[in-house]
Amino acid sequence: MNIESIDSWNAGSSHPLIIAGPCSAETEEQLYETAKAVKAQGVSVIRAGVWKPRTRPNTFEGVGQEALQWISDIKKELNVQFAVEVANAMHVEEALHFGIDILWIGARSTVSPFIVQEIADALKGVDIPVLVKNPINPDLALWIGALERLSQAGVNKLGAIHRGFSTHQKTRYRNVPMWQIPIELKRQYPDLPIICDPSHIAGKREMVAEISQVAMDVNFDGLIIETHRDPEQAWSDARQQVTPDSLGELMSKLQIRKSSSEDIEFITHLEELRTQIDHADREMVEVLAQRMQLVEQIGAWKKKNNVAAFQLDRWNEVFRSRKEWAESLQLREKFITELFNLLHVESIKKQTEVMDKLESEGENKTEFGLRVEK
Repeated sequence: MNIESIDSWNAGSSHPLIIAGPCSAETEEQLYETAKAVKAQGVSVIRAGVWKPRTRPNTFEGVGQEALQWISDIKKELNVQFAVEVANAMHVEEALHFGIDILWIGARSTVSPFIVQEIADALKGVDIPVLVKNPINPDLALWIGALERLSQAGVNKLGAIHRGFSTHQKTRYRNVPMWQIPIELKRQYPDLPIICDPSHIAGKREMVAEISQVAMDVNFDGLIIETHRDPEQAWSDARQQVTPDSLGELMSKLQIRKSSSEDIEFITHLEELRTQIDHADREMVEVLAQRMQLVEQIGAWKKKNNVAAFQLDRWNEVFRSRKEWAESLQLREKFITELFNLLHVESIKKQTEVMDKLESEGENKTEFGLRVEK
């Protein structure tokens, strides 16, 4: 993908890029007062939901085109830029007609290649930044596919928005961040700007600052934060929106990390520690290989004795004992639980493969027409 640097379309704005504003443009007064208060905090790019894709009908789905006229008037008076979400070609045409500066594609739209292609076709020949939110489910290929469709349409001012992923599990987040997925996206496309949406990850305003800092710690390029003049009275996503004053406080406390340092002492010690980590990782991989060899032997013995690969008592014992070991070594319980869940699932797969292979060999192995005993 041919991706222009964020500096080429973020000239004059803050770095990291901060986009803030209400989840929904509700009334002209509400939008104007919020935008004015947000600008007073030093933010010059305002977000506002014009069309709101809701899960169920008969709920507030945005004001629509009328809000675009409000935005046009506010842009002129306050000298700010606006970003809005688009979900089809008509939205794109209307947003461009009213001079919207940045478009983004929402998570519900990213999941559909048909919708993304329709938007991409509508943007051919248009020089405007377009941000793509991750799909609802943790599917990196689908996220990349949406970006590729826009790139092939000639959109070079591309960026990604990380807003977390839905899960059936009960967690402290509205949408689980799964930081490894946007980090892998950045690894594959180093020039792609990634903006974090802490509001949708958190679902609660009390967590927005915490998640914003994590995004800065992993070197994201910006934040898009839902901000409302009176969040408790918001018509949508009231629980996760912050006030303009809270936004200002968050920004003042945000620690911006450097991507690198030229300090010789730092570089020397970092390389020494990384070398030690490389050796530790090598040893860890060798231990995992040894573990899988033992698992294969277990699979063979279970096959010989007609014992099932999965043993519930053993599963429970693994998780109980490993968590105790982790606690004694000051390792986080959640990390060890996830690690051994992955290891145990892989062990079951390996045992099943061994048992199936032995079964197949026993059925097919004959010599001079005589069946060999399994």
